[in-house]
Amino acid sequence: MQRLSIDLGERSYDILIGRGLRKRAGELLKATFDPSRVVVITHPSINSLYGEEVTENFVAQGWETDIIEVPEGESSKNLSQAEKLYDHLLELNCDRKSVLVALGGGVIGDLVGFVAATYQRGIPFIQVPTTLLSQVDSSVGGKTAVNHPKGKNMIGAFYQPRLVVADLETLQTLSQKEYRAGLAEVVKYGVIADTKFFEFLETNYKKIINLDHKLLTHIVETSCTIKASVVEKDERESHYRMILNFGHTFGHAIESLTEYSQFVHGEAVAIGMVLATKLSHSAGKCSEDVPKRLEALLKNLGLPVDMPELNSSAVIKSLYHDKKTVENKIKFILVKEIGLIEIVDQVSEAEISKVLRENLVITES
Repeated sequence: MQRLSIDLGERSYDILIGRGLRKRAGELLKATFDPSRVVVITHPSINSLYGEEVTENFVAQGWETDIIEVPEGESSKNLSQAEKLYDHLLELNCDRKSVLVALGGGVIGDLVGFVAATYQRGIPFIQVPTTLLSQVDSSVGGKTAVNHPKGKNMIGAFYQPRLVVADLETLQTLSQKEYRAGLAEVVKYGVIADTKFFEFLETNYKKIINLDHKLLTHIVETSCTIKASVVEKDERESHYRMILNFGHTFGHAIESLTEYSQFVHGEAVAIGMVLATKLSHSAGKCSEDVPKRLEALLKNLGLPVDMPELNSSAVIKSLYHDKKTVENKIKFILVKEIGLIEIVDQVSEAEISKVLRENLVITES
């Protein structure tokens, strides 16, 4: 088992990475906290795979444990679903020492974290991520949120978990689509912070696609190490942490405009990263080689790189709802070279429109 720590003072916690850890989640939690009650929140599909063995270990520690299912998919990440969870917690008489367990991928982690942050003004929760995307990204760093019809993750809070338990065995049951979507976030870390890691991915993409155990351990640990380092420097995203949003400005717009039905999150981020590097090249920030290398790697990993057919005006309008946009100035994370990025405080609509016209299939109004 690998142990990484995020140093955030009194909000510090460990990220545990290994095989079979889901079966020890209660034991691992007991080392840091003794809850009055445990409530596991998950999707039906995850419950059928792992629910019993996860809850058994909490019960074995002497804790009363319940499990709540929420519907599958991004459409469950909303205030209505959060309210239903509040109702369940009240019915169970959960108090401020109760612990919520987010057992699942990014949707579950974001939703459960948001409920934990807001129920009784905050109760503890832990992350037991079961997808690659959630293990390398969304379970770490304390961003919790639900969606609004006008934008993704618009309603939320910064609220850190007490513990992250990443069991690599759960990746074996992912669909190819979900697994490869997680690889988009892995590639992101190479682009924003680690040239050698990006080169490692370029060299080993075939083994990575085939879920090579040794390489999986390396990419999850490396990704979490990079994210932990960024979060420690800027927990609440005042500036530096924005680099983790590379590819997400366009990616969130794509998700929103396709109503979260055409692409899973990592796929939209893959397309968004390609767009961001092409915007970087158009703005004179990087050489033509950068978008070419990124696009080639994403294709080799089985990820989409082409923009869906969307109205360009609608894309730009959606960008103004991005959380990095301040005073109507659209911020972008642009690339100078692989491993080195720049936060640009304002990118003009003209520059964005130029990239959309030149590089993508866009239907003008």
